[in-house]
Amino acid sequence: MSERSERLFAALGAIGERKIDEAAPVGERPARVKGRGRRRWLGAVAAVLAVVVLVGALLRPGGGLTAQAIAQAEYPEMAPYPKDLAQFSSEAYEAWREDVWTQRRDLGDTSALEAFFARSAQVFLTDTKGENRVYSPLNIYMALSMLAQLTGGDSRGQILALLGSESMDELRRQAGDVWNANYRDDGAVTSILASSVWLNRAVNFDRDTMDILARDFYASSYRGEMGSAELDRALQSWLDQQTGGLLKEQAGNVKLNTKTILALATTVYFKAPWANDFSKEETAPQTFHTPAGEVEAEFMRQRGSGTYYWGDKFAAVSQPFTEGGAMWFLLPDEGVAPEELLAGGEAVDFLFTANKYEWEKQRHVFVDRSVPKFDVASQFDLEEGLKALGIVDVYDPEVSDFTPMTRDVDAPIVLSQANHAARVTIDEEGCTAAAFTVMGPEADSAPDGEVDLVLDRPFLFCVTGDSGLPLFVGIVNDPAGGRSR
Repeated sequence: MSERSERLFAALGAIGERKIDEAAPVGERPARVKGRGRRRWLGAVAAVLAVVVLVGALLRPGGGLTAQAIAQAEYPEMAPYPKDLAQFSSEAYEAWREDVWTQRRDLGDTSALEAFFARSAQVFLTDTKGENRVYSPLNIYMALSMLAQLTGGDSRGQILALLGSESMDELRRQAGDVWNANYRDDGAVTSILASSVWLNRAVNFDRDTMDILARDFYASSYRGEMGSAELDRALQSWLDQQTGGLLKEQAGNVKLNTKTILALATTVYFKAPWANDFSKEETAPQTFHTPAGEVEAEFMRQRGSGTYYWGDKFAAVSQPFTEGGAMWFLLPDEGVAPEELLAGGEAVDFLFTANKYEWEKQRHVFVDRSVPKFDVASQFDLEEGLKALGIVDVYDPEVSDFTPMTRDVDAPIVLSQANHAARVTIDEEGCTAAAFTVMGPEADSAPDGEVDLVLDRPFLFCVTGDSGLPLFVGIVNDPAGGRSR
């Protein structure tokens, strides 16, 4: 057991059996679903996304109920990528390739997913007020999928409509495919998704629902005394462990109260090096034109042949990661704000399609790119945005339906919190990203010869994994501004 795992185990152990019953050590990676089975701990060391959705209700006085047994999820394990010569062999390479192909899924028609990602970006990224903003559309999708499992009636129907699924069975299949298509843990590209459910020990929960969350959404369940400092520390420790300490301050703000019935927590850990590193010797200060004025930022430079994409009011290039995925940079035309691109049109079509490499307006040219190093973060409440997207019933005690979760609470159950925090950093070596929630010139003619793409004014970025779907999307208004909140 690693030193970090021991610290987490000790923190959770301090809660005691009276606070959390029958829970396996939080942070433990259960055995692989298929193939080589072994237990190990998830060591998040770079990029993560975590989502926590709190569902609250007024508990009836004296309603001391017995909590049910806890379900434990199983996560895939993958053969390591033989990147060192000392590790390389044909057998090791074949084992790695087999596991990568096992995780990949044919997502079929992704138009409904792309529509959700586009709509969510328009809601969550278009009111930046000149600040940096980043979020994870994929993680919000997974959190809402889990929330749909806990709800019924119109409460579930509104979520299904937003996510483009006609039934819960269809959504479970799609969410499972999306989950697996974006899961990589091979040492080349790391994109780890995990989930947990935190239950009020005074409430009986539907065991079938908890089992479905474990089986189809890879969510382990834990229970304890809601409102206690011990349970808060346990959840905070779990979030901190999954996010590798990148969002320690934000995780420390997550608290449950005595009215909380259940908390959903989902995480995505992402780390990938560039397929072609930026030379540190080429990095130099350069002016960036923010909405508020000029600032100086450290710009990375790279020259070479590559594909240049363009559309109405924007130009774009990709920066591929090693063995899968890429970071995409969308530069608006002079005088065009990133938010204007998100309002609709070709930029949205390009940004959220999973098949960007098939975009019609592209040409292979010599690209001289200048990209500012940045470390941007943001944190915001999802409630207003979710309501704008049509998720309203779960907030209304008169009509909310959480009966698939539990029938033990007579008082209305409503969604009490849905906050999101995210962080993305890039340097000469690669990209690191993290997030949690407590639930991109008009150029219609083809370019010739050499193209200069200088990201010296506000731009859009998108981080994609193997599936091509967006893990993180954001606006950089000021790369030198650090983490905006």
